[in-house]
Amino acid sequence: MNHDESVRLHEKAISVIPGGVNSPVRSFRGVGGLYPIYIQKASGSHIWDVDGNKYLDLVGSWGPLILGHAHPQITKTIEETARKGTSFGASTERELDLASLIVNAFPSIEMVRLVNSGTEATMSAVRLARAYTNRKKIIKFTGCYHGHNDTLLVEAGSGLATAGTPSSAGVPESVIQDTLIAEYNYLPSVERLIEVYPKEIAAIIVEPVAGNMGVVPPISGFLDGLQKLANDNDTLLIFDEVITGFRIAYGGAQERYGIRADITCLGKIIGGGLPVGAYGARRDIMEQVAPLGSMYQAGTLSGNPLAVAAGLETLKALQQPGIYEKLDRLGSLLEKELLGAVQEADTPITVNRVGSMLTAFFHTGPVSGWNAVTMTDTQQYARFFHYMLDQGIYLAPSSFECAFVSLAHTEHQLTEVGQVAKAFFSKP
Repeated sequence: MNHDESVRLHEKAISVIPGGVNSPVRSFRGVGGLYPIYIQKASGSHIWDVDGNKYLDLVGSWGPLILGHAHPQITKTIEETARKGTSFGASTERELDLASLIVNAFPSIEMVRLVNSGTEATMSAVRLARAYTNRKKIIKFTGCYHGHNDTLLVEAGSGLATAGTPSSAGVPESVIQDTLIAEYNYLPSVERLIEVYPKEIAAIIVEPVAGNMGVVPPISGFLDGLQKLANDNDTLLIFDEVITGFRIAYGGAQERYGIRADITCLGKIIGGGLPVGAYGARRDIMEQVAPLGSMYQAGTLSGNPLAVAAGLETLKALQQPGIYEKLDRLGSLLEKELLGAVQEADTPITVNRVGSMLTAFFHTGPVSGWNAVTMTDTQQYARFFHYMLDQGIYLAPSSFECAFVSLAHTEHQLTEVGQVAKAFFSKP
């Protein structure tokens, strides 16, 4: 494929944007690339770059485009809303409508506050937990990424894992001294921290299905165990459902696994592809938030009318019967195709999947935690990524991210992915 225009744009970008990208995971450095492709347009399950190359997209803007790109009803409502104004910094009726849909979808949420991103949601949730419990310490898990707020930017996954950076420059030790690190899917690591710091832990924050070190599902009893530990120690359980919310079930991981978190963080799908986030909890917790309580959080663009309009249309579409069964069926097909592609090859892969999100690890498996994730053959994934890209299939430019299937994908397209993957694994 010709990428001359992408190269030209990237050479210009690196002089005015750090690394030429506005988010590190857009860089192709994690897969040995010198430049990323620049996207010009998208429709349904496909994207086109500035050189006119067409790709089947299995990233979907990192998860929010569950209906596919440029869905007609979404684009129509965005256009109609924009004509009436793009931002007011004041309350609108549609904010109430979106909040009501979220509350109805999650029994654990009685009140919700809209923000601008998943990072804002997790940052606010931690502040709220500290305000409600009057405690300081937070337990998070190695490999779980909760946005780039200072308190949680420790032992994180996602782009930090790709870059081999366990933390971040610019985060003072004083900021993270109350952030405790546990091992995902290993309850004794949480128990030990609670024993060492009794009555000091405000919250346990976790991705109920890890999605930022690749897809790592919770093992049986892990989430229930966290809930019990939190309840027994007057600690709040925060579910970061920015990825899983409305993705693996309409009510997210809490519906799928039968757990009720104390505080829930949402994003991605609730904005229908536009920037948005939210955090919610039962009423007595949320009443700590200003203007009702003393926990301050604000945002001029929170509840932006364009994002709210797109989110409303997306959630309404997801209420149709059979939607999640279809998504699960498509996700299962892609998993089957990837596993089938290596049956006659020497390269081992392990595919972790929950619903319509999955990751193919170049590792014999099982992959149930960070230690196993780090054993992934990242160089082999890089070769796989570039081969698939050259064949018109766009995957995440990182070994430690998810592939996302949307309702716009067809069974035929996913079968073709398997055929292309088989050709790669069959190469001498």
